[in-house]
Amino acid sequence: MDRKQCCVKLSVQPSRGLMDEKFIVLVQNALPGSQLTIRALHQCEDGHSWEAFGHYTADTTGTINVSEDPSIRGTYSGVEQMGLLWSLRPIPGSKPGLRMRKKNIQTPMEVTISVYQGHQTEGFADLVPLSGVVVERWYMAPGVRRIPVTEGGLTAALFLPLGPGPFPGLLDRYGLGGQLVEYRAALLASHGFASMAIDYVNSKFTIETGKMVDNQYFETAYRVLQQHPQVCKSRIAMIGFSFGTSITLKMAIYSEIIKLSAVVCISGTHVQPVDGSVEEILRFPYKNAGKTRFSEKDEKIWRDQLLPIPTDPSLKADVGRLQCPLLLLVGEDDQSCPAQESALDIKEMMAQAGNSHLLTVLSYPNAGHLIEPPYTPHTRSSNFRTTGMPEKVMCLWGGQTVEHSRAQEDAWKKILVFLRENLYGGRNPTSFSHL
Repeated sequence: MDRKQCCVKLSVQPSRGLMDEKFIVLVQNALPGSQLTIRALHQCEDGHSWEAFGHYTADTTGTINVSEDPSIRGTYSGVEQMGLLWSLRPIPGSKPGLRMRKKNIQTPMEVTISVYQGHQTEGFADLVPLSGVVVERWYMAPGVRRIPVTEGGLTAALFLPLGPGPFPGLLDRYGLGGQLVEYRAALLASHGFASMAIDYVNSKFTIETGKMVDNQYFETAYRVLQQHPQVCKSRIAMIGFSFGTSITLKMAIYSEIIKLSAVVCISGTHVQPVDGSVEEILRFPYKNAGKTRFSEKDEKIWRDQLLPIPTDPSLKADVGRLQCPLLLLVGEDDQSCPAQESALDIKEMMAQAGNSHLLTVLSYPNAGHLIEPPYTPHTRSSNFRTTGMPEKVMCLWGGQTVEHSRAQEDAWKKILVFLRENLYGGRNPTSFSHL
């Protein structure tokens, strides 16, 4: 190591921030024109490690600003301010099929960012960094409270923003991956929405009875949220992802209890047996299991199971009956769900019904199924198991890393705008962008 390189300074600002907040990575005091590698390393709660890195050349002052200077190569290239996060990938030698998902949102995601001499691509464990800092990324802003919810047989968690409220409410449902997924609800609470994450796949009720929940379960969740003293009962929205979209549309359209101000559906479909139970909706695609395809890597492709979109009205949620704004997010390379075809049919149905003014569609080329909050690493395929599956299978979700990451960032911004317009009347709620 050149002795002059020993004084290299690395800084990341803010070093403690929300997951959707950008940071600035700055290298100073390097040798002018020197080749350096900037690397991010994160160890997940499951013990697996992920890395991202970019190759840079210091300018004439010995400085590299990741938000302004291009990476020549690495896990990302070009000027990518947040490339050290969205291009994270399992370190070489990791088992296949990993997906990064935060489980304990009351602790931060810790990322070690380091700078190395030369353009390195491997063997980082044997190298001594010139400098390094630990960065904290939080889903929960200061003052956000997590409240476990068990009343009415629910398995849920309510996140309340800082302050007395009342706040607009959100019911948040993920897909069939199982367990309580809390990180999106926590981040939404950090932006001023009282958000309840709901487990409906492996709920306490299901574990104890062996039965899937019914419509009443979701209506109970709505009532519990609506009756909370810090929630504005007349301003409640739902956000659903993947299979959660099916339940969200079913409740928004047909429930006599649930009255919503807005609905957000991500990577989902309206195709379902209208009179079916939750379990029957879940099992419906299995009738076409023979349409499952496999990629060259033997990854399952499920999107064809619901194609072509049915013309039978008993097999589609009647979106023409929706009475609140609907935001659809579509990844055009979704290999799990026919989200794009569904969005086109939804648009046509609502136009025929005269409520198309309520519909907004955001469609992203080369984005896949797993559209998550911004800077979440893109997972093109991963191991997956849900109720009724004897073992995990490798699923192809789709998407190209750069385009998918761009889609996540754009979609999140527009989700927040959509929710503010329909729950806050366009006012910008107090958010907590700095920790």
